[in-house]
Amino acid sequence: MQRRDFLRAIACSAVTASPIVSWAAGRSGSKEAPRPNIVIIMSDDMGYSDIGCYGGEINTPTLDGLAAGGLRFTQFYNTARCCPTRACLLTGLYPHQAGVGHMMDDRGEDGYRGDLNRNCVTIAEVLKTAGYSTYASGKWHVTKKTQPQGPEDKYNWPLQRGFDRYYGTITGAGSFWDPSTLVRDNKMITPPSDPEYQPGEPYYYTDAISDNAARFVREHDRGKPFFMYVAYTAAHWPMHARERDIAKYRGHYDVGYEPIRKARLEKMKKLGVIKSDSELSPAPASWSDIKDKKWEAACMEVYAAMIDSMDQGIGRIVDALKDRGMFDNTLILSLQDNGGCAESGGRGEKPHRRPEKPTFEPLAPEAQHYFGSVPKQTRDGWPVRRGHVMPGPADTYIGYGRNWANVSNTPFREYKHYVHEGGISTPLIAHWPIGIGSKNQLRHQPSHLIDLMATCVDVSGASYPSRYKGQKIKPMEGKSLLGAFADKAIRREIIYWEHEGNRAVRVGKWKIVAKGRAGQDNVNWELYDVEADRSELHNLAGEQPERLKKMVDIWLAYAERANVLPWPVKAK
Repeated sequence: MQRRDFLRAIACSAVTASPIVSWAAGRSGSKEAPRPNIVIIMSDDMGYSDIGCYGGEINTPTLDGLAAGGLRFTQFYNTARCCPTRACLLTGLYPHQAGVGHMMDDRGEDGYRGDLNRNCVTIAEVLKTAGYSTYASGKWHVTKKTQPQGPEDKYNWPLQRGFDRYYGTITGAGSFWDPSTLVRDNKMITPPSDPEYQPGEPYYYTDAISDNAARFVREHDRGKPFFMYVAYTAAHWPMHARERDIAKYRGHYDVGYEPIRKARLEKMKKLGVIKSDSELSPAPASWSDIKDKKWEAACMEVYAAMIDSMDQGIGRIVDALKDRGMFDNTLILSLQDNGGCAESGGRGEKPHRRPEKPTFEPLAPEAQHYFGSVPKQTRDGWPVRRGHVMPGPADTYIGYGRNWANVSNTPFREYKHYVHEGGISTPLIAHWPIGIGSKNQLRHQPSHLIDLMATCVDVSGASYPSRYKGQKIKPMEGKSLLGAFADKAIRREIIYWEHEGNRAVRVGKWKIVAKGRAGQDNVNWELYDVEADRSELHNLAGEQPERLKKMVDIWLAYAERANVLPWPVKAK
């Protein structure tokens, strides 16, 4: 839906409140109303039911408040993994079309280069042509060049892909207390070597992402609109959080998986984010089987604290917008990059005891002490411990585990990596007081990350290019969500997925999904009516072979045109 059609639709809508009429009148009058600022916020490795307004018990008053003042989408999808989701969000293409079909390694095929290619443009690049200032704070993770040998290796860093200012990490994961590949604009830094770092309370990456994003808002030139991309690493492993935030959740998860999951299911039904007859997918384990319940509960306590801290930081960004008088005309979109993560994050390793004193030499303030995901030591010399260790402090490094990820993904099947609903379903909160008249309402239209570029282009008045800097640009795959804001249908029937051979396609209410190798047969495919069975518990493949075959053919045609096949391919 184009912007003028959207305005016509909302002007006729019975649920439209006065702010949206005022905004529409400004657009159609002699003096055009200011174009909105746009803020996209994305968290990492969280499940569909974690935040309060989608059924969770974790304290998220900022996100809940944005939802109460705006919209919640119940069938919004990501790509099931960190870096493909980021490539998809930034470009409005399916990840293989942007060159990031897997991780950050070059597998010798166009869909699996591990780098954003030059046949795509980012939202920042597009909106800059429309006069927007562009900012990013947080995780980048769309280039393999995380250890630059010179300026030429920064070709896919944020400032080289359209952003005016940047603070964050180039790689995908790391310590929250001392993150690796930390960058301000184009310069690699560490927390203590950053000239703008303020000693006092110990550095914590989630807070730094929030505070730099809020700073960009406070220092923004009001003469231009802005686009800002805020990409948290919370709540990706390792489980690191401030003690004061962990303390809020002490003892809360001692009851175990089943009561928390049941309470979430009931709350989700009451909120309407799932249907009242939704079924709970099977759990991988029972709380009665857990030997060290104190340790297991502590993992979820820290996970909850990480989300709590992020929500507090989003609150500071919101405060900055309000202080500058920009909140009402800012479109805020909040989502997650994949479902809850079943990876152990080192939980299965032999437990490491904490020594009586540091065993490494302290690191200099400027030392980038590691470039991978897992550091060997803390900056003050303590060895980093994995295995059966209590999470939270800087010298620990583990995940919260499969069983809690199952709770996070209530009521769905599977996890990050997989394209069953538990791996690809995300909340999407849309808040824009001037542009969205409806408040505290749900939107059930199936939609996807690819739609964010189209939405940003639509609300900004930008033109999506066919060529950019001499390169031919692939057309957008997504559809604008403006119509859905006014509760209109999205004119698109088909959504596609592939990651590590896990693949799916949704056509209307029908979805086929499979695990493993993306071959040419339909042996592993499952078929679901996700309108009636979104938990994917009743496989209809055997009952409807003709429908299954047609949908497999649809997926194969997509895979050929979108650089998905061949898979698997070996890294070079």
